[in-house]
Amino acid sequence: MPRSPATSSAPVLDGAAKAIIEQLQADGRRSYAAIAQAVGLSEAAVRQRVQRLVDHGVVQIVAVTDPLQVGFARQAMIGIKASGDIELLADGLADVEGVDYVVITAGGFDLLVEVVCEDDDQLLEIVNRQIRSLPGVLTTETFVYLKLRKQLYNWGTR
Repeated sequence: MPRSPATSSAPVLDGAAKAIIEQLQADGRRSYAAIAQAVGLSEAAVRQRVQRLVDHGVVQIVAVTDPLQVGFARQAMIGIKASGDIELLADGLADVEGVDYVVITAGGFDLLVEVVCEDDDQLLEIVNRQIRSLPGVLTTETFVYLKLRKQLYNWGTR
């Protein structure tokens, strides 16, 4: 998920909001009317709540694709050891085309970055020319994905 917009009035995730999110996680194309019936609110109330969740960066409504089916044969996680301001480096990594996930971590790496590439040449370009050239990057370790066995997006309301 991209960086959330700064806001002073983030919506409260009450039971109704969580139920709406669960409905969207099951089917992001579900109509407001169907969601309203499932959660016990009016269609207008659901529409307003969904818009508020989107506006505040709580949810994104997107089409999730299988990278292999749309021409991206190589995925990898890159562990990065860094020096200096890690948050500044994380922002720089987030701006790299091909990077779809950046997280600041504790442990063996300071940051983890996920990339989705067309092939190994593009992976090398991203790692060697774009990531390693950023100020503060000390070392990288690339973990190439051989096969994806599980990926869920329904963890947000437990």
